[in-house]
Amino acid sequence: MPRFYNKQRTTNNKPELMAPAGDWTMLTTAINAGADAIYFGVDKLNMRIKAANFTLKDLPKIARTCKKHEVKSYLTLNSIVYEDEIKDLEKIIERAKKSGINRVICWDFAAAQMCNKHNMPFCISTQASISNSLSAEFFKSLGAVRIVLARECSLDEIKKIRKKTDLEIEAFIHGAMCISVSGRCFLSHHLFGKSANRGECIQPCRREFEVYDSTVDKSLIIGEDYILSPNDLCTIEFIDKLIEAGIDSFKIEGRKRSPEYVAATVSVYRKAIDLYFEGKLTNEKKKEFLTELKTVYNRGFSSVFYFDVPSSEAYADIYGSKATTRKIFIGKVLNYFKTPKAAHIRLESGKVKSGDKLLIIGETTGVVEHLITRMKVNDKESEFAQKSDDITMQIPSVVRKNDKVYLVEEVSG
Repeated sequence: MPRFYNKQRTTNNKPELMAPAGDWTMLTTAINAGADAIYFGVDKLNMRIKAANFTLKDLPKIARTCKKHEVKSYLTLNSIVYEDEIKDLEKIIERAKKSGINRVICWDFAAAQMCNKHNMPFCISTQASISNSLSAEFFKSLGAVRIVLARECSLDEIKKIRKKTDLEIEAFIHGAMCISVSGRCFLSHHLFGKSANRGECIQPCRREFEVYDSTVDKSLIIGEDYILSPNDLCTIEFIDKLIEAGIDSFKIEGRKRSPEYVAATVSVYRKAIDLYFEGKLTNEKKKEFLTELKTVYNRGFSSVFYFDVPSSEAYADIYGSKATTRKIFIGKVLNYFKTPKAAHIRLESGKVKSGDKLLIIGETTGVVEHLITRMKVNDKESEFAQKSDDITMQIPSVVRKNDKVYLVEEVSG
C-alpha cells in the first residue's frame, strides 16, 4: 500500500542526508560532518568521471569505513552503458556486492538488470527523469528500491507522487544545476568531443557567450547574464517544507567540489534537519545557515524548480564562484601531539596572525577548522608568523602529519 505522511514527521522517519564523496578526504569529511549516507563513483561508468573517483580496490575499505560509522554507501553507475562495457559493468557490480556496498545508483536498464542478477539493491538516478508515479511504479516492477526524482519536479508535484508510491524518494537539496533536462546535454560533446552523458562534461555552458549577427557583421558579448549557467540549488530556507513532503533522502550535489564545501553543506543541513525535529528551526537559524553556505563555492543560490518554473533570477551573473571566503595554502602539519592536543606546523608560504581562521585538510582527518587564539612561533610566544616559520598551537581535533594547512580569507564584494 502507498504510504501517506503526516505533516509533522517523527524522529523515526527523519530523511536521510546524503553527501558526495569524490575522494577519501571528502568521504572522511562527510562522515565527520554528520552524513547518513555517501555516494561515490569508481573510474568507469559514472557521471562525474572527471572527479577524483575511487577504484575497485577501494570498495572494501569504503564499505568498512562507512559501516563502522553507521553510514550507508551508494555506488553511482549512472552513465549510459555501451555493448563493449557490459563485462566491466558486471565486474563492478559483483565487486560492490562482495565488498558490502549498500546500493547502486543507475538508470541504464543494463545496470538495473545486472543488479537484479547479483541481488544488488539499486535506485534509479535522476538521469531517468522520473516525474510521475506511473514511472515510479514501472521502475519498482524492475526491482528498484528508490527513485531519484527529476530535478525539474516542483514541490507540489513531489507531494502528489509521494501519495501514490511506496518507493523511497530521493531529491536534491543543494548544489549545481544543469541547463539541460536532468543533465542530458550535447553541448560539451558537440564543441569539444567530451560527452556529458558519459560524465566528461567540461561545462562550456558556464562561460561567457558571444552573439553574432551575420547580416551586419557585428557581435555582442553576453557577460552580465550567463544565459546557460543556472545558479546553484539551495533549499535551506524551505528545508522544512521538503521534510514535510515525505522525501526519504536529501541529496547534496558536489563530487567535483572541495572538502570544505562538503564540510559546510553537510554540517549546515545536518543541523537544520535536527533542529526541525526538535521544533527549533527558526527563520533566524535559516538566515545564519544561508550565510554559512555562502562561504563555500557557489554560483549564487536559487530554489530552481521547487516552486514552479525558475525565473530569470535563477541564472548566474558571473563565471565561477560567489563564495564569500577562499582558502590559501600556507603549509603542512609536521606532527600532532595527542596529550597536549598540539599541532606542529611549518609555514611554506604567506603569513598568519592571531585571530586568523585555518582549515586543516587530510584524507584521514577530513576538514578541521581552527581559529588561532594563541601560538608559538619558533618556540616563542608570538602573534605573527611568516614563511619558513615553525608554529605550534593547541587544536582540540586530531590532525595528522602531512595534512595541508590553509588560511581562510574573506573575499571582498
